[in-house]
Amino acid sequence: MIKSLLIANRGEIACRVIRTARRLGIRTVAVYSDADASALHVRLADEAVHIGPAQAAESYLVGKKIIEAAKASGAEAIHPGYGFLSENAGFADAVKKAGLTWVGPNADSIRAMGLKDAAKSLMQEAGVPTTPGYLGEDQSPERLKEEADKIGYPVLIKAVAGGGGKGMRKVETAKDFADALASCQREAKASFGDNRVLLEKWITDPRHIEVQIFGDSHGNTVHLFERDCTLQRRHQKVIEEAPAPGMDEETREAVCAAAVRAAEAVDYVGAGTVEFIADGSEGLRADRIWFMEMNTRLQVEHPVTEMITGQDLVEWQLRVASGEPLPKEQDELSINGWAMEARLYAENPATGFLPSTGKLDVLALPDTIRLETGVSTGDSVTPFYDPMIAKLVAFGANRDAARISLAQACDGVATWPVHNNAGFLSRLLRHENFADFNVTTGFIDANLDALVTPPEACKAALSYAALELVELAKPASVSPWTELTGFRAGSAPDLDTQLLLDGEIVSTSLTKQKVTDGTYVYPLGNGAILVQQGWPFHVQPRRHDVLGDAALATGAITSPMPGRVVSVSVSEGEKVEKGQTLVTLEAMKMEHTLTAPFDGTVEGLNAEADKSVAEGVLLMQIVADEAED
Repeated sequence: MIKSLLIANRGEIACRVIRTARRLGIRTVAVYSDADASALHVRLADEAVHIGPAQAAESYLVGKKIIEAAKASGAEAIHPGYGFLSENAGFADAVKKAGLTWVGPNADSIRAMGLKDAAKSLMQEAGVPTTPGYLGEDQSPERLKEEADKIGYPVLIKAVAGGGGKGMRKVETAKDFADALASCQREAKASFGDNRVLLEKWITDPRHIEVQIFGDSHGNTVHLFERDCTLQRRHQKVIEEAPAPGMDEETREAVCAAAVRAAEAVDYVGAGTVEFIADGSEGLRADRIWFMEMNTRLQVEHPVTEMITGQDLVEWQLRVASGEPLPKEQDELSINGWAMEARLYAENPATGFLPSTGKLDVLALPDTIRLETGVSTGDSVTPFYDPMIAKLVAFGANRDAARISLAQACDGVATWPVHNNAGFLSRLLRHENFADFNVTTGFIDANLDALVTPPEACKAALSYAALELVELAKPASVSPWTELTGFRAGSAPDLDTQLLLDGEIVSTSLTKQKVTDGTYVYPLGNGAILVQQGWPFHVQPRRHDVLGDAALATGAITSPMPGRVVSVSVSEGEKVEKGQTLVTLEAMKMEHTLTAPFDGTVEGLNAEADKSVAEGVLLMQIVADEAED
């Protein structure tokens, strides 16, 4: 078994590999860029090596630096994770040439599957069903147009060297072909340095089915059943599950056997995924499922396969790379239960899924399901890498149990001030068409408005948030339910108050109403983040005299959050009255006024207009007037 391992990656996959390696007694080495100097994967590893600037092209994508880091740290093997250099045949060769163990397939296998046209031809020779299309070397616009007309519209143009949805265009009619081809070729050239394309018949009701395969250096190849990755947005997977809904045993056997043939055709060693496109118009049928491509690495969604098979695929990778045979034979593998994964990203669904970056002042992730993450509270999401915060993985006895468990887990996710897509995921998982699996790969785009429009905060949730603010602000020995303020005989206290809800003044009460399921409140400065089925609202007290403040007891006026001092309305030694404005702060494009908690005198003034302040900074002290005899 490998004794020391360098992980040539970052984020949640690096943490995932470290976790298994540690269980197996393997020493781990992390690599990091300037942006990741204090990242979670760096903190978890036994050793960490700096490899360059924040830009991936100058750090994580420089194979020479990674190999040098492995040698300097004494690592004997390199695990590439996924993305970055994981499917780079040249890097795999360089690792082996340096005398290190490569935890991945042979470079020749990577090359064989790296170009879509060559891979498709190879699959046809191996008896693997492929989508009708054109793979020819003649790339002239005239020939491509002629072949597209033969296939029939709609047709799909795909970059030969493409991936991740880049260099891909659906063409509805013959008159649109020329412009779509030119656009696809330009994107393919810019993204992959290769403008060649292939053509495929567009599947009207497409589903995305993929099969996890594994091979070893002793000639053994097995599959670990299928996953369904149909729910996608712009060709990027959103929800993955295993097994595939509606897959009968006959179809499963045919598709998984085809995946094994695909792997054997390239003498595959290690973890890989064979991806298929299915015509779901008549349910899943073996004669309506075709090979698309093979990913020669571990997939993002591998945890759902682990959950239904009870296997650790990273352990399988490490054992195979060490020269051991596969841990299980085909007849020892079976499906147990159902698993579903959601990808939690730092993005804002309400603004077109724009990426969101910054420090995670609030990070609340579920502890009821499997969690794969590369960040913790206080870490930052930077603009340099994929904005994934975590993968949420639920398991259940059946599909509905896994789906509901995952939706409930998404409900309580909170990040602030960084945005996330938890509300979108929760709504998607609860959609009746997804519950019945009446979906195709275009489902999200077709229903986008209904999935991304934020809800209004319900009254009960606001009342609950207001109550939480009261209890957070007051000493532990004081409770609004033990005070007589607002008390009426025979009924619960009913205190009216105002809140700032995302900067807008709203009125609510402090009555203990029944709060709807999926509502959570997380403290933040002098306010809180109210989360309603995954959608966040920033809630702050409007009236300090009602909601309470530490200044009521001590007279200490502190900044409730990081921000900028807009104005200072008092001076040193000035007499002030209760409720008088002292300082106005601006934070997150909203103004917040701090007022005097009681009559008194300003001392120790430490606030200056147009200056930034951190949370908790003492701005001034209000010294109470002495009572007259």
